[in-house]
Amino acid sequence: MQGNKLYVGNLKYSVTNDELKELFSGYGEVKSVNIIEGKGFGFVEMSSAEEAEKAKKALNNTEFVGRPLKIDEARPPRPRNEFRR
Repeated sequence: MQGNKLYVGNLKYSVTNDELKELFSGYGEVKSVNIIEGKGFGFVEMSSAEEAEKAKKALNNTEFVGRPLKIDEARPPRPRNEFRR
């Protein structure tokens, strides 16, 4: 794993940043949590790539608030084109 930022999908809309931070803090230092409101996913940034990998392996496909989490390494955002074709 290259980076320390994880994509976390299949979240219930009611999940909070604090709940996600608490879940991931068992695998290392959580630098930031950003849930995209109304989308069912978010991002968790760990303090190192090793901690991110450990959290991904431990939590991917585990149930959290009634849903199986989908965790993967976050990809860099795609550039937004001014003119869409």
